[in-house]
Amino acid sequence: MRFYNLFTLGLATTLVITSCSETNYKFKLNTTKKTTLGDKAAIKFEQLKGEQIDSVQLYVDNKRVNTNETSVTINTADFGVGKHAVTALAFYPNKSKKLNNSIEVLAKEAPAVYSYKIVNTYPHDKDAYTQGLEYKNGYLYETTGRKGQSSLRKVDLKTGEVLHKTDLDEKYFGEGMTIFNNKIYWLTWQARKGFIYDFDTFKQTGSFNYTNSNEGWGLTHNGSELIKTDGTNKVWFLDANTQKEKSSIQVYTNKYPVDNLNEIEFINGKIYANKWQQNSIVIINPETGVVEGVANLNGLRDIVTKDQSLEPQDDVLNGIAYDADTNRLFVTGKHWSKLFEIELTKE
Repeated sequence: MRFYNLFTLGLATTLVITSCSETNYKFKLNTTKKTTLGDKAAIKFEQLKGEQIDSVQLYVDNKRVNTNETSVTINTADFGVGKHAVTALAFYPNKSKKLNNSIEVLAKEAPAVYSYKIVNTYPHDKDAYTQGLEYKNGYLYETTGRKGQSSLRKVDLKTGEVLHKTDLDEKYFGEGMTIFNNKIYWLTWQARKGFIYDFDTFKQTGSFNYTNSNEGWGLTHNGSELIKTDGTNKVWFLDANTQKEKSSIQVYTNKYPVDNLNEIEFINGKIYANKWQQNSIVIINPETGVVEGVANLNGLRDIVTKDQSLEPQDDVLNGIAYDADTNRLFVTGKHWSKLFEIELTKE
């Protein structure tokens, strides 16, 4: 068996598990409490009382990380940022014991700060409670929310005119959408259900359920998978053919998790996400979950409020669309009367 000097690796948390009916055995599971991405983290299982056990299995996020060792170090780069569950399963004659702990991994560097420049301003339907936004073949495609008001729309970019629209059943609260393989995928908020539409006709052709993520917020794709947010700091990756949730990442800065992730767009290999109620965009590495950039767009909301009244906590920035052919970035908000084409510049 190998043992490591855990204290040099930032060992911080300890969990002791005992049982009234099994007082002959006592165990302890130590882990590095907090570290940064790419650094090592330590896990140490100790038996404090009892006869020699048969074996112990150590897991991080349900992935086995030991063979016969009771102490291991892991490379946090293999797991990404976030809070990772650590489990030890101790086996001894006719019995087993499970111990739980965790390791929190932060980004190594603070996110870059971006400023913005307004390139163009276009009209936008102020009655639209914008939830999803995409650009395709010269038009904007938009989904709106609230029960009884949720709709899928094709919109003229320059005039803001709604050219084609279909309404969602009034029992659902519509959320984000994306266009992939000539289909439109549209989420609902708390029903754990999404709908599939033909891109050209807006005719519904199918539906799907999501069971691992609690809610539906934002949706985009990376060319092979659907990518979904649920209002937490998690981003989910779905099989494009079955819409089943395959995996997820946690989104973190160098200080904390970034929750309330809402409308998203996949742009040049990164995930751009609105953070609900903060009128900002965060730029996320889809491999690690690290927030690599932040853009404060409060100034755009200030422009909109010169011409109309907005509900401070509700009528916020929400809607990101990207024209890959001309490298144009569009943003708007819930009930905003304007849609902006902007350029982001790293400060």
